[in-house]
Amino acid sequence: MIDPNTSVNMSVHSIKSPWGPNSTQSGMGPGSLETTKIDGSNENKGQFANAIKNYLSEVDDLQQSSDMSITDLLSGKNEDIASVASAAAKADVSFKLLVGVRNKLIEAYRQTMNMPL
Repeated sequence: MIDPNTSVNMSVHSIKSPWGPNSTQSGMGPGSLETTKIDGSNENKGQFANAIKNYLSEVDDLQQSSDMSITDLLSGKNEDIASVASAAAKADVSFKLLVGVRNKLIEAYRQTMNMPL
């Protein structure tokens, strides 16, 4: 369980990408879902969860860098408004995508729970 007193970045700091360090893929792909062999062992256990945690970490990093660039602009350390606006827009779009993915996951869970047995 994640401690609510720690930031997202601290919670997922030690998690590595399920695609490996040399891969050019990002996000979720065909190998990201958990698969179970006939003998019951899980070959790719937790890769979907790791992909989500990695994306959460990326969104948190974008939010923090956006906040830092805004702070630098207000304090006078940075005078380039275009880069600050770009960082804020990138953080906003990534957060909206994260919320959209979360909503789709919740919707899929609800549909699964409402399936007749």
